Amino acid sequence: MTFSSWLIYVLAILILTVSPGPSVLLCVSKSVSHGFRSAFFAALGTLSAAVILMTLSFTGLGVVIATSDIAFSIIKWGGAGYLIYLGIRAFRSTAESFELSESSSSPKDILGHYLSGFVVGASNPKAIVFFTALFPQFIDSQSALLPQYFVLACTFVVLELFWLSFYSIVARRSSVWLMVPGRAKRFNQLTGGVFIGAGLLLSSTSRAATS
Repeated sequence: MTFSSWLIYVLAILILTVSPGPSVLLCVSKSVSHGFRSAFFAALGTLSAAVILMTLSFTGLGVVIATSDIAFSIIKWGGAGYLIYLGIRAFRSTAESFELSESSSSPKDILGHYLSGFVVGASNPKAIVFFTALFPQFIDSQSALLPQYFVLACTFVVLELFWLSFYSIVARRSSVWLMVPGRAKRFNQLTGGVFIGAGLLLSSTSRAATS
């Protein structure tokens, strides 16, 4: 992989990571309601899932999953169901205001935030299709493959973590606006509606539409 090819890859990943999606929304929601620490662990969860999906795509298993109707449907419906669940839970929240306090750092809470991020990150079958289609464009088959994978994966992780952290910090610093009584309910309704919409949109996708 040449340096110019890597720069093109960086541009493609930058466009992908800067665009808000379910992972960004999850981190923003957690940052506002529980603090930046919870959003950071959720981000680590989404990144862990992304690395697994990238590894599957790189090793060729991604092709099997992407072309399997059963595997694709399991991931799609599982992810859609979880996003809708998050949306309903947020939409039904009775909180009228937020308090600027950091979430608990207990192992149970940390694991909960991490797992929620992992599930959201792993629940999008389009990610497998994306990486499976993207990697061959930048891999030099005449060179060692493992170092190239390491560069591609690390580039994605750095950019994705940067933008997830950026959105979470901005949301946390803007949360003073949400301290006004009643606005927390509106925020939860908004994020809940977006989560439900994302889940419905994911459920409507097909393997052909993502290829």
